[in-house]
Formats: sequence, C-alpha cells, structure tokens
Amino acid sequence: MNKDNIEHALAENEGTILHKALEALAAIAPLEYVVEPADCPGDHEYDYLVRGKQLGKKFVWCIELKNRLTRTGEMQLLMSKDKVPHSLLLVTGYVPPEAAERLRGIGIQFIDKAGNMFINQPPVLIFVKGNKAEKEKITLPDTRLFKGVGLKIVYILLCRPELANRPYRDLANMTGVALGTVNAVMTELIMKGFILDMGKRGKKILNRKKLFERWITAYPDYLKPKLLLGRFRGEEYWWNKTDLDPAIAQWGGEVAAARITGYLKPGTALLYTEKKFLADLVVTNRLKKDPQGNVEIFERFWPMDYGFGDLDTAHPIIIYADLLATGDQRTTETAKMIYKQYLDQYFRQD
Repeated sequence: MNKDNIEHALAENEGTILHKALEALAAIAPLEYVVEPADCPGDHEYDYLVRGKQLGKKFVWCIELKNRLTRTGEMQLLMSKDKVPHSLLLVTGYVPPEAAERLRGIGIQFIDKAGNMFINQPPVLIFVKGNKAEKEKITLPDTRLFKGVGLKIVYILLCRPELANRPYRDLANMTGVALGTVNAVMTELIMKGFILDMGKRGKKILNRKKLFERWITAYPDYLKPKLLLGRFRGEEYWWNKTDLDPAIAQWGGEVAAARITGYLKPGTALLYTEKKFLADLVVTNRLKKDPQGNVEIFERFWPMDYGFGDLDTAHPIIIYADLLATGDQRTTETAKMIYKQYLDQYFRQD
C-alpha cells in the first residue's frame, strides 16, 4: 500500500469514527452540525471544529479524535482541555464504563461509536455508558512505527533529529534494533510525512509534535512493558538519599520529575538501567523483590553517548511519558510544568 493509499485509509477511518459518533448523539438529541478542518493558532491543537445547534442553542466544539483511548490519552486530554478556544470533545472508537466515569469526573465531554457519551452543553446534559464496542475488521496496514522496537528508533529521532542523517547501521547500533527493522521504520516515517528525504542534502524530521504525541501514547502499551526488569521495594523514600551514576542508571518517572522541577513529592521510584547492572543496583540500594513494590526498574534503550547519558535523569520526553502513563491526576500538574519548561519550545522549532 503506497503513501497516498495509507493516508486515504487513515482519513477514511477517522471520518467514519467522527460521523458515527455524531450520529449517535443526534439519535438522542436533535443535532444540526457542520465539520470544519482544524485551525490551530498558537497552543490550540485539535483535529476538527464542529459548529452546530442543539435545542436552539449554538455551540462550537474542538474535536480531539482518537482511534483508541488509553490512560495516557486521558491525561493528554486533561492537559489540553484549557488550551483550546472552545469546548473540548473527545471522539473515539470506544470508551469503557470505568473510563467514562473518569472522563465525566474530570469534565471531559466525549462520544464514541457505540453511543456512549458525556455531553455537558447546557441546556443539554447527557451521560451514557455501558454500550458494548462494535466488532470491526481492521483494514489498515500493520505498522512498525508505533509498535515494539520501532518506538526505540522514533525516540532517538525525537531527542536528536539530526540523527536522521546517520547511516541506518549506526541507528541499529545505537538502539540494538535489527538493521532491517531500522530500514522499515525509516521508510514508514518518510511515507507518513514525518521525514523529508532530500536526497544528497540529507533528511529532515517534520511534524515532530505530532510524532511525539503518537509516541507517548504508544510507548506505555507497546514498548515499556517489554522493558520491565523487575518490581522492588526499598526503605521509605530511599531515593531522596541516593545519587545515581548515569553510566549505571538514570531516574525516570516521579523521582526524575521531582529532581528537574523541585515540585513533586514522589510516591514511587522508576529507574532505567542495563541488564548487566541490575543485580548490583538492587544490592547497593537494598531493594527487595516485591510484585506490589513501589520501585520499578526498566531496561534502558537509548545510547549512553550522543548526549543521552550526561545526567542522572532520563530525557524530559521519557519523564513526561512516564508521568502520563501513571494515569494519575496527582502527576498532571508536574507533567504540565515539564512540558512548558522543556518540551514546548523544543517542538516549536518545527
């Protein structure tokens, strides 16, 4: 399937989700609407605008369209809720009952294809949950970009866009990914418009913000679980007294967030290291294996040169993704701070 066919399939799938969701709402309450392309000046980022009228009352919704809703996606919605110029409305394939309760609790309006919805647009107030998801045959092509080891390649390119010009063998060595997989991932990045191949003038990363948003949504589901080396428990707040050698390990998650912002009081610890260092790291810090422990250790998947290993904390992209993956409103404010201080200006360079 070529680039045009892929983009057409994706657009067709999005259009189907949006149409079915709005029709589900119209079946409950009379609804007149028109869909417009997104116009996202400044920080206002969303997928579509819907202008309409319901029970004689005009409204404008900023539509955030997600094929699949995840806990990370929920945290993204919470953070973008106050940044859009009109009411935010999530449109997605399916919202499970527990997610529906969470979204209503944080004031996120939503509609899915199954007819589950939360609409708080006075004089209209609707809350429906428990409708079962439709069983549909997946027709989109498989992708390596946002599944498994492909996410390792995308990550180092997000952090260091200039690495797109390195030979594919170098990228394979940096990430421990097979050369054939690197070639497939880079080809897909070019096909989907995330890399511009300028021939002899090299390659340029495009749409980094969109690529970043896709990455942080996929990372907790498709890569991070495969990296888990173990869960442990240590002395209370042992991380406050521990200085890491970056060559051995780096902090992620709440401890890293606390160290770079000075704001969050960590309740859990997350570390990234190599397998060969795991035993010494556990013994040195008096950690005990515990399936319910509050210390998680993951395998580090980025190179320790090229500027990735200078600090005892992981890159802000990793820290931000770790915080969102917790699905915890307690960490949301810190995630916002990290984005504003470290990532916003970075992605504005596009």
